Amino acid sequence: MLAAGAAGLTLAGLVGMATAQSPATVATAANSTLNETIVVDPQGRTVYELGHETTGHLLCTKANGCFSVWLPVTVGSAKAKLRAGHGVSSKLGVLHRNGMFQVTLGGHPLYRFRPDGSKRGAAGGQGISSFGGTWHVVVTAAGMTPTTPTTSTTPTTTTPTTPTTPTTPTTPYYPPIWL
Repeated sequence: MLAAGAAGLTLAGLVGMATAQSPATVATAANSTLNETIVVDPQGRTVYELGHETTGHLLCTKANGCFSVWLPVTVGSAKAKLRAGHGVSSKLGVLHRNGMFQVTLGGHPLYRFRPDGSKRGAAGGQGISSFGGTWHVVVTAAGMTPTTPTTSTTPTTTTPTTPTTPTTPTTPYYPPIWL
C-alpha cells in the first residue's frame, strides 16, 4: 500500500512537471454571453486585445499602470513552443518586454482582465475604453472582435391630448406587494 501511494505521488509529480514543460497553448471556447467562440489561455480564461495596439505600437505598459488591471499572457522564454488550438487561425508570436515574454496573436499582444479572475468564460473587460484604446475579447476569426449587441428603436410620435380633470376614486387603491 505504501509503495502504491509513493508511486502515485511520483506519478503526480511527473504529470506536474510535464504540464509545466508543455508548450503554451491558446484555445477556443464558446461564450454564451457574447454569442461568439472566443480565444482563451491554457486555463480557459478569456483573452483580450487592446484596439490600436500592436507589437510596434504598445499602449498598455507597466509604466502607465496598465499591467495592474490587464495581465499580459506570458510564456517562460522567447523559444517557448507555441501551439494554437483548433479554430485559432492567426499566427502566434512572442514579444519580449519588461523582462517577460508576452504572447501575441496576429501581431497583437494578449492580456487577461484581472477582475475576471480565474472564472472561465468571464468577459467583464469587453468594451472598456482605457489606456488609449478599447479592449476586446479575441474571437476565433483572425483578428476580429466580438460584435456588440445592438438594439434598434422605432421612433414614436406623441399626439397632444387635452387635459382632463382628475377624478377622485371612490375606493382606495392599494398597490400590489411583490415578494
